[in-house]
Amino acid sequence: PPVPPVAPPPPAAPPAPRPVRLTKVTLTKEAPTVSLTKQGGTSGALRVNLNWEVRKSFKGWGHKFGKAMAMHSDLDLDLGCLFELRDGTKGVVQALGNSFGSLHRPPFIQLDGDDRTGAVAAGENLTVNLDHINDFRRILVFVTIYEGARSFSGLHATVTLQPQHGAPVDFALDECTVLSNVCALALITNNGGDLVVQREARYLVPDRGVSPQRTLDRAYGWGMNWTPGRK
Repeated sequence: PPVPPVAPPPPAAPPAPRPVRLTKVTLTKEAPTVSLTKQGGTSGALRVNLNWEVRKSFKGWGHKFGKAMAMHSDLDLDLGCLFELRDGTKGVVQALGNSFGSLHRPPFIQLDGDDRTGAVAAGENLTVNLDHINDFRRILVFVTIYEGARSFSGLHATVTLQPQHGAPVDFALDECTVLSNVCALALITNNGGDLVVQREARYLVPDRGVSPQRTLDRAYGWGMNWTPGRK
């Protein structure tokens, strides 16, 4: 009798996908970047937090400028960001000029408040709507001294990026050794749908008569026109 045909072997199972890394990442000078996609942060809200306090003791160069910072109770640091959307729209989200942004319409970034003392436990927060990830091209998160001091010397600050559906990313600012009132904290860029966070922690020194925001613009090539603002 004829031999019945042999059934073909079942197809090989596809390789298991790599698990999403969900442990906290601390960015450093040696390892300054991380992919939010690999951290599971692909949708929902991304909260960018700045928490800061003033040290009470200073040494060396910081003694001259930092002591003045510690004695001021009116020290006001402002968290903000420059943004560029995929359609070419550029702008700024910050307390200055009451440009607090919006979470559900362009620029899909919102600043939640203005901590004027550093005493608020939650610090200051920017929220980025990751459901509109395809609308973003780049975001530069920064902090400026609005009043109360001339430099960041003596400031201890931590930046934390917390995706709603992923693990946090954080880093500390280095000690400030220049007479700077503006610091670029992190650059977030959209690389083909993947938001990549790069630690900047870069203190900038504005030229005489140049605003902190214009100084950031020049350093990162944003190409915006600036006018004076106030709270």
